[in-house]
Amino acid sequence: MKPVLRAHLFLFIVNLFYGAGFSVSKMVMPDFIEPFGFILIRVSVTTVLFFLIHHFWIKEKVANKDFLLLAVCGLFGVVINQEMFFMGLKITTPINASLIMIMTPILVFVISFLGGSEKATWQKIIGLVLGFSGALFILAGRGFSFSGETVLGDFFILVNATSYAIYLVIVRPLMQKYHPLTVVKWVFFFGLIPVFALGYGQFSAIQWVTFGTETWLAVAFIIICTTFLAYLLNMLALREVHSSVVGAYIYLQPILATLISIALGKDALNSNKLVAAALIFSGVYLVSFAGPKKMYDKPKEEPDSDDLILE
Repeated sequence: MKPVLRAHLFLFIVNLFYGAGFSVSKMVMPDFIEPFGFILIRVSVTTVLFFLIHHFWIKEKVANKDFLLLAVCGLFGVVINQEMFFMGLKITTPINASLIMIMTPILVFVISFLGGSEKATWQKIIGLVLGFSGALFILAGRGFSFSGETVLGDFFILVNATSYAIYLVIVRPLMQKYHPLTVVKWVFFFGLIPVFALGYGQFSAIQWVTFGTETWLAVAFIIICTTFLAYLLNMLALREVHSSVVGAYIYLQPILATLISIALGKDALNSNKLVAAALIFSGVYLVSFAGPKKMYDKPKEEPDSDDLILE
């Protein structure tokens, strides 16, 4: 399989995980684990997994000058991203959160354009509009209400979406220079430090003896699929496609969540959902494949021999 096509397969799998992740998370939070405690579990276990895999399979050194950017990526991609999402979800409604989150691809494109890493083409702009319209079409039918009661939570979700968009843009240069496992290992390491401080109190209050098989399976799915594999596959995809393409796949989440609900017998297929799906897939295609090819792809840069530290 060609690298670019493989990247799109990875992105589809990631957003399939995310599409199922919210429902699975609700099986655990807040009845068994409070949000910040759950984030600590997700980040700490995933950090250990990345360090172990990297130790045995990847022998790569990191330039000292890049650790600051890795720390910033950890702040935006792990800490602000996850903490703001769960803080917002406690105050606002899931439908409000979903509506705000579909702004992420647009934010990614705007940040990439302002940073000079992507060109604004009509194909991409039309693709973003189509994808946004399709996602909005799916979500609007479920009812939403922006009010004074949800405004703080809505703001937290917007911060979450903006933080993730910034992360997708600033992490890509590192992906052109290092192996994805090297990057994501250090991103999670730097993210773990503040996550530990914020989540230890809730983590220590967990009553593990109350967990049944279903709860353990849900926790395992969130850790392995929506955290470990999702971040790793996103990193692998970013080596081959622009940040805006990774962002555009977020539009698939509402339709994938709907398809999962249909498969479980909790929803039904209708003409509105088919139209929404057509808009979303058309939008993702235009952002991903139509128009000129990537603006640039720097060859992988090897760190200077006098600017290395051993991992």
